[in-house]
Amino acid sequence: MARPSRTFPERVTHATELFAPLGHIRVKAMFGGWGFYCDDLFFAIVAHDTLYLKADAGNADQFRAAGGTPFTYAMRDGSTQTMNYWTVPEEAMETPGGMRPWAQFALAAAVQARKPAKARSKRR
Repeated sequence: MARPSRTFPERVTHATELFAPLGHIRVKAMFGGWGFYCDDLFFAIVAHDTLYLKADAGNADQFRAAGGTPFTYAMRDGSTQTMNYWTVPEEAMETPGGMRPWAQFALAAAVQARKPAKARSKRR
């Protein structure tokens, strides 16, 4: 389990505590926000004091049906980009047990997104 640092914002520390039962949690500052890894799977971000969990085509509808919104950010040219990271229901933010199913969706999406290892070429 990651030990929350006093330099982490409150939302990051709280999310780390919610994710603790999942495995080894590591938090890394990135892109003006924070990225979360569970056993080396990148599965969540905190940006602008909001937690977003990774989704994919198989589970994004569940996040949407629960009232989730996707992570969006503005580009320099004024356009907006949307990433497949979604907010969770407010009750999921209350306990590790409430967060668990949502975090498991995110971990499953992270596994699906993992790029396969490059096959080594055979030498004859």
